[in-house]
Order: sequence, then C-alpha cells, then structure tokens
Amino acid sequence: MLQVAIKKLHPSAMIPSYAKPGDAGLDLTAVRILSNDSNQVTYGTGLAFEIPADYVGLIFPRSSIRKYELALTNSVGVIDSGYRGEIQFTFHKTSHSSSTIYEIGDRIGQLVIIPYPQVKLVEESNLSETERGEEGFGSSGN
Repeated sequence: MLQVAIKKLHPSAMIPSYAKPGDAGLDLTAVRILSNDSNQVTYGTGLAFEIPADYVGLIFPRSSIRKYELALTNSVGVIDSGYRGEIQFTFHKTSHSSSTIYEIGDRIGQLVIIPYPQVKLVEESNLSETERGEEGFGSSGN
C-alpha cells in the first residue's frame, strides 16, 4: 500500500477517506469558500499532500455534482508530486440564477493517486499507419 504524507492547513480540515472498499477516489471536504461570484465558486480543502515522485494526484468531481448546477472548471485537476499547496476546487456555476452550491462540510471532490511513466519523446518524420489514421472527433460514430 502506498503511503502519502498529508498536512492539515486548516483546523477543521478532514483527512480524506474512501467511502467504500474498492473505491478509487479519496473524498475531499470543503472547509472554506475562498471566492464566490456570479460565475464561479472556489473551495479550500485545508489539506496539502506530499505525493511521491512518479505519482500524480488527479482531482475529479464527485458523482453528487449532478445535484448541483456546477462543473469543475478544469475538468480534471492535476496535482504534481512537487506541489505542496492547498488542494482547491473551482467550480463554474452553470446557472447564474442558481444558489445551489456545496456547503462547508460537504464532500466536494475526490483525489485519485496513480503512478505514471516518464516518457521520452522521439521526433520522427513519419508515424505508423492505423485504421483510424487522422480522423478526429466523432470519427468512431455516435
């Protein structure tokens, strides 16, 4: 089992946990609202992590986001192993008339920590042929 150091930056920060056995994401809780305007809201988790080298933390919204008129602004957050700051979530408000946002103490997202390979890029003048080729968006059908 991978051990990851975690630091509380806020007295009411909650150490994340898995909701159920087999879950991939650790649930993160909002401890404060850092900003809230008509377009977006940013939450602080009050936590910093020491993600090991050759690992990355990926931040996702929880499935409960469907109950809110919110969308994580960067779709998936990437927390590199060298980052030691607070984990924050910024959500775009999908309806300007909505006041439906997460409250302090709500679980607002999840963190998945996974290994990744170091990649060496090699420039080539030609790439191998495939069935798909250069066909892009929607090329495999609806």
